[in-house]
Amino acid sequence: MNVNETTDAAVDDTTGAAVLEQLRRRPADRRRILFTGATIVTMDPDLGVIDHGDLLVEGDSITAVGPRLSPGDAVVVDATGTILSPGFVDTHRHAWEAQLRRIMPDVDDLGGYVMATLAGYATVYRPEDMYIGTRLAALTAIDSGITTMLDFSHNSRTREHSDAAIEALRDAGIRGVHASMGPHFGDWDQQWPGDLARIKDRYFSSGDQLLTLRLATLATDEIAGPALAYGPELARAAGDMGIGVSVDAVFGTPGSEAVLRWAEHGILGPDVTLIHCTGLTFEAWKTMGDTGTTVALAPTSDAQIGLETAIPAVDEALSAGIRPGLSIDVEVALASDMFTQMRALHTIQRMRAVNAVHGTGRQPSRITTHDVLDFATLQGARTNGLAAVTGSLTPGKKADLLVIRAEDLNNMPLNDPIGTVVLGSDARNISAVLVNGEPRKWNGRVLDVDLPALREEVRASREYVLTTSAV
Repeated sequence: MNVNETTDAAVDDTTGAAVLEQLRRRPADRRRILFTGATIVTMDPDLGVIDHGDLLVEGDSITAVGPRLSPGDAVVVDATGTILSPGFVDTHRHAWEAQLRRIMPDVDDLGGYVMATLAGYATVYRPEDMYIGTRLAALTAIDSGITTMLDFSHNSRTREHSDAAIEALRDAGIRGVHASMGPHFGDWDQQWPGDLARIKDRYFSSGDQLLTLRLATLATDEIAGPALAYGPELARAAGDMGIGVSVDAVFGTPGSEAVLRWAEHGILGPDVTLIHCTGLTFEAWKTMGDTGTTVALAPTSDAQIGLETAIPAVDEALSAGIRPGLSIDVEVALASDMFTQMRALHTIQRMRAVNAVHGTGRQPSRITTHDVLDFATLQGARTNGLAAVTGSLTPGKKADLLVIRAEDLNNMPLNDPIGTVVLGSDARNISAVLVNGEPRKWNGRVLDVDLPALREEVRASREYVLTTSAV
């Protein structure tokens, strides 16, 4: 037996090669898959958790969830001993950097990251380096259960760089959000944001497709100048194209002042996502809540790199009536998976809550494992503008889901399914990943990837970047 396969016969049958072969013999649009006997964590407020439940996938969508569903002509997958969960949603990752993973694991501050990565390595990237980094990030996301990833692609030096990043998302098979921005430093063609119209026409002409487009921008002009800073002109460009906006580096006093300024211009709202949001004022948070603006937190980035207060702003978001999404941010210094983000946020918030009332006799206000899983799924989808598409196992939504082995050594016995997903599981427990109804990971392995060839491409790209840049 392969060392990567489970020794439990029932679970091995769940996602075995024979079942996958059955599925792939059927055309995708006529494929029916019935998962049976699972603990289903729907993250749908009306459906909750279903013990010993079934879930039916038809084509690219979930069509039924409940006990003892009729299989009809569906391929039946015995999911006994597993948890079915929505795929995780990453609301902000700079995917092009993936071949530089953990190159600066102990980076001291934002300035250190900016000068090494954005002013150094980024300036020598070729389109093929954009493709390799972005595809690697997307495949890694799938492996760890992230079915939707917003790629904040802020190294679009030429049209070809943008095309390469989009094609990498497409080729990986992830539900990708390409958020396009020009680079901070170095030579580039100055084609952004004008090139967004061409990108939309070429890659995003349909409203019902796996990839979507957003405009990416910065909060202020402190780092890279006014051309990349959010304001009425960029808001107008996004509005004219009917796409959302993701705003990075929303920090402290300058970020707070920018939020109030955007509100005066009427350019905040549900289609705008503000990223990080550490150290913002009460007035800024109230404005964000009043306008329905969404928020993407980056728990490990804020805490580890030390962004403004270094405290993920979950309490501030909740106080303003905003349930945030979660994100990975930069793999040059951080972990790549959503399990780490959920656990970090859960731990940090509960530590702060207890510390705040220590010795007072008052009860701490603590978030729960359900909260952080909600942030990582349903709220992440809403933050990315995809709430009607993904984020919960709701009939009618696309089939973006995980099969998590609950009887593995590190998870058995199954007592609380949400606690097991958030606190017990990791990528090794994910037996299968479906994106848009298509199996992307099966029997514990990411599908359709020539790993030796990918490894060589990644190494060659990394060596080129390291030897060519001045870092």
